[in-house]
Amino acid sequence: MISRYTLPEMGKVWSDENTFQLMLDVEVAAAEAMADIGLMPKEALVAIKHNALSAFANIEKVDDIAGQNLSYFLRLMSEQLGEAAKYLHVGLTASDILDTVLALQMKQAVALLQGRLLQLRLLLVEIANKYKYTLMIGRTHGAHAEPTTFGLKMAMWVKEIDRSLTRLQNAHDVINVGKLSGAVGTFANVDPRVETYACRLLGLHPAYVTTQTLQRDRHAELITILAIIGSSLDKFATEIRNLQRTEISEVEEKLPPGLRSSITMPHKRNPILCERISGLSRLLRGYVTSSLENIVLWHERDLAHSTTENIIIPDTCIILDYMLQIFTQIMEGLAVFPDNMRKNLDKSLGLIFSQRVLLALLAKGVERETAYEWVQRNAQIAWEQQADFQYLLLQDTDIPSILSREEIAELFDYEYHIRNIDFIFERADI
Repeated sequence: MISRYTLPEMGKVWSDENTFQLMLDVEVAAAEAMADIGLMPKEALVAIKHNALSAFANIEKVDDIAGQNLSYFLRLMSEQLGEAAKYLHVGLTASDILDTVLALQMKQAVALLQGRLLQLRLLLVEIANKYKYTLMIGRTHGAHAEPTTFGLKMAMWVKEIDRSLTRLQNAHDVINVGKLSGAVGTFANVDPRVETYACRLLGLHPAYVTTQTLQRDRHAELITILAIIGSSLDKFATEIRNLQRTEISEVEEKLPPGLRSSITMPHKRNPILCERISGLSRLLRGYVTSSLENIVLWHERDLAHSTTENIIIPDTCIILDYMLQIFTQIMEGLAVFPDNMRKNLDKSLGLIFSQRVLLALLAKGVERETAYEWVQRNAQIAWEQQADFQYLLLQDTDIPSILSREEIAELFDYEYHIRNIDFIFERADI
């Protein structure tokens, strides 16, 4: 991933230095396990631990192991070990180390993403409560429907973040496994106790059954869930983009100082950060296809998955980390315009109360088809002639015989539509 979208902490997770360090950690954990069960002399373990630090001191050579070149890594280690080198990596295969390292990196990445999501959730809860009763028009099919509140919209986003946190924790549990079972997963040349012991040291669970590799449905699940989270951010950003349209103007993304919306039109206030969120989410969704393709491997192992994983797994984590940081920044600076929300409500000429009128007629015993026809004909006239809907109802030939002037007036009350907002917030624990 290009540096523009790589934040320091997440970049460090996928750096060659961290990969190198985790290779050392896995090899040392395996050595400790072998020493514990008597398969390695204690002095050999001491030499491996000591010389692991010496090997890491040659970190200027780390570029040589870019792409996870394990053979170079083992040669570098062996150069430092002397006689103890014969105990290094005994019975293990490359995937034992590399798949376990990848699991540790994914675990580190997930922890960072969970922190970002929790930060965003706290912010959205704050905004939801601030605008809990701030009326705005609810839109279905892009058209005015009935009143809602901006706080309720934010509450909905909070619950979507909650689902993302749950999914991400589930994905963490799925990828939180190591594998030290040998060439085809049979433990033919490595004692099963080595895997159990080493995984415990590394904070992983042993994968119960493997081939030479960990099965890639695990990785595909993580990538898919990260893409779902990215798509949620895309949905949020798209809503902001729509509400920022000039003819709506209910919210506005605030750009950082010095950043211009348009080079040619100084008046423009474009939601360019939200557009960036939407664009990057497309990349995440594209990576899902590759991750699903990687589930299919020939027999006990092939390398078809490896080249794509070296790109899509780090990039998905890096991109989503960046998207979460940027979207949190957007929401921290979001300008909300309640007055414009109210103006947009009033543009409906009262038509948004049509369902209340319909229900009132039904409660008086009017048949549904008849009541619907009465309300609809007045609604059509109101829209076509830009006339006040309530006034037309009062002039109608049928409706005033069923509903009094006072009863009709009571139906045009915005507060009616938000009387259960407290119930929703309490039920959602926001």
